[in-house]
Amino acid sequence: MKQHAPTDRPIIEIKNLYKTFRTSITVKALVNVSYEVYKGEVVVICGPSGSGKSTLLRCINMLETFRRGEVIIDGVKINDSQTDINKIRAEVGMVFQSFNLFPHLTVDENVCLAQRVVRNRSPREARDRAHALLQKVGIKEKSDSYPTQLSGGQQQRVAIARALAMDPKIMLFDEPTSALDPEMIGEVLDVMRTLAGEGMTMVCVTHEMGFAREVADHVVFMDAGQIVEIGSPDHFFENPQHERTKLFLSQIL
Repeated sequence: MKQHAPTDRPIIEIKNLYKTFRTSITVKALVNVSYEVYKGEVVVICGPSGSGKSTLLRCINMLETFRRGEVIIDGVKINDSQTDINKIRAEVGMVFQSFNLFPHLTVDENVCLAQRVVRNRSPREARDRAHALLQKVGIKEKSDSYPTQLSGGQQQRVAIARALAMDPKIMLFDEPTSALDPEMIGEVLDVMRTLAGEGMTMVCVTHEMGFAREVADHVVFMDAGQIVEIGSPDHFFENPQHERTKLFLSQIL
């Protein structure tokens, strides 16, 4: 587990977050959630469906607005009316369950587009960065292909390369392997392991417990919109303290 000095400031601070959804009834998606992530840490969030884990992840870069509380990214309160949220989002890469690639653009063009629009890079700078990252995720040979010509695992690796091309301070992963066939999961997790080993700050919503055991600094278990338990992988898997955590693990391990 990574150590941080007492004077270190968290790169992500979540304070007393409340989030509700209104349908025919009011659903409490997040209830008084507080958590801190430090630079270079890998945090895995897990829990049953509907526990609030993906909602929490989306609140970190304001893809979901929240009713009360604060989210602070690298010292900047993102729900402040004076904050340029697009500037914050440029520093926080996000990879979704669905790959969200532009089907009419090649792999190369998908990775270059945001670099040119948001980072104002020249075509050559963007292309060089794209090729380096496609090499990193193991699919440089697919740079001229279109998304429909790729497997699900390859598309997700393109999505990761696209997020990394913005040189983010933080990477968020929202169940990045849940839409993949079993044989494709490993290739995406391998890329995530590499990023973790390089010191990327990562918050991952996933049910891949082997990945959590191997890579996470902390595992966060959520249920009914609340954080139930937090611990190191050894603590979480070998000595969980809460009955709800024990029940969850007994069902998935």
